[in-house]
Amino acid sequence: MSTTKAISADDFTRFAEYFYRRTGIHFDASKRYFVDRRLSDRIAATETQDFNGYFRLLRLNPTGSETQILTNLMTVNETYFFREAYQFDCLTDSILAEVVRYKSANDPIRIWSMPCSSGEEPYSLAIHLMEHWPHIDRYDVEILGSDIDTSILANARTGIYSPRSVQGVPPHQLKKYFTKLRDGNWQISQDLRDSVEFLRANLNQPADVARFTRIDVIFCRNLLIYFDDMSRRAAAEAFYETMSPGAFICLGHSESMSRISSLFKVRRFGSTIVYQKPLTGDAFA
Repeated sequence: MSTTKAISADDFTRFAEYFYRRTGIHFDASKRYFVDRRLSDRIAATETQDFNGYFRLLRLNPTGSETQILTNLMTVNETYFFREAYQFDCLTDSILAEVVRYKSANDPIRIWSMPCSSGEEPYSLAIHLMEHWPHIDRYDVEILGSDIDTSILANARTGIYSPRSVQGVPPHQLKKYFTKLRDGNWQISQDLRDSVEFLRANLNQPADVARFTRIDVIFCRNLLIYFDDMSRRAAAEAFYETMSPGAFICLGHSESMSRISSLFKVRRFGSTIVYQKPLTGDAFA
């Protein structure tokens, strides 16, 4: 039976402030149950007995390993293939036509999925490009997937998915790009696993973001809803610095860059709204 002491309101506030500084993710009082359960689990696992002992371990651990373990537990990773697929259509129907105008012949097109979770989004991008972009053989396309959760990145590299995750994949693509395993799960092909580079990245850590340069398209969907206004503005500025002039960013359907930052132009392609870093010398509309 666990002897872990209850986590107080003050404990929760101290932890929430610490986690916010480290990740930019804001936990308000409505998340008490979610946070307290995970903290209690780690207090028991580390045998630190109470919050104060665990919080001391968390802050003073020289390798940062416990902070990473806790971060993995605190982040949400539910996704599936071809989620909000209208943005993939926009990518191949409209966005890439503009991107290639500012690319020189030997420049790669760089697409960044952030956060990539267990890989469904970047692999969906790879499949959609091969199936729907007629110029895929003319350009070197680099797809990058990043997440703050190291355990979920390991899953992404393995590329094994439940039937629920692949239920939106058309049957002919499922047959073409996946192998059904004995346990009923599906594994994406080795070629596709090799086509995506997965990296651990914390958007709140400048050193992590600095590894991403000359990005042409960013898919950052349903992350900023977990940030407060200050963190959202910082994220927008961080993305801006990684992007090539003229590059695009796609957000989730409930998110709006216009309410976060004036750095980007609003672009409409049919009913799809995306955001563009102006080309050098462009004026905002």
